[in-house]
Amino acid sequence: MTAPKVVFFDVNETLLDLGAIKKSIGQALGNREDLTALWFTTMLHYSLVTTVGGQYTDFGTIGAAALRMVAANQGILLTEAEAKVAVSSITSLPPHPEVKEALTALRNAGYTLVALTNSSTKGVETQFKNAGLTAFFDQILSVEEVGKYKPDTAVYNWAAQKMGVKPNECLMVAAHGWDIAGAIWAGWRGAFTARPGQQLYPLAPLPEINETDLLKIAEKLISLQK
Repeated sequence: MTAPKVVFFDVNETLLDLGAIKKSIGQALGNREDLTALWFTTMLHYSLVTTVGGQYTDFGTIGAAALRMVAANQGILLTEAEAKVAVSSITSLPPHPEVKEALTALRNAGYTLVALTNSSTKGVETQFKNAGLTAFFDQILSVEEVGKYKPDTAVYNWAAQKMGVKPNECLMVAAHGWDIAGAIWAGWRGAFTARPGQQLYPLAPLPEINETDLLKIAEKLISLQK
């Protein structure tokens, strides 16, 4: 294996800890924090429905709509305004404990670091500002600019072109099997961080790196430079 030219990072759950949003989402769903994962997967599901349907709506709006859907299935009446307030806490998520150390090591090693997220441009800028991550990245890319959501191949092609590199010179770091699968199918390389509850997609090629946290991934990437 050789060192990639650009290391791309997913944001939500990969860098930022979604555990912090459980309280607001749980309260909106009748104090059912266990439904947070269902809300997040519903949001992802309908972002893909939007893409396949040739439409685009920002991630936060889809998140609020998905929350109202989950609430309705629980017999909970949730207004659009209430859903937006509950979802807004996604902009103030803390990073996972090892994230800053891992990013520092990769930057010190000379890697170009890019965030590639389904969040809106304004949303991810606010997230990074609140999490203290902005300075670690050379570029912050939102799918908002291309009008499609990951894992659509067009997103990865656009991001590679944006950074002036070939697909096989890109490596996607993500905590979601669908994101790793999408990147590999687009000709990228992959590094999976196995956050609790996350699994690789068995029908997709395996990524070259599969670790439990970003620090271990950083160590492997740095070793490729030697």
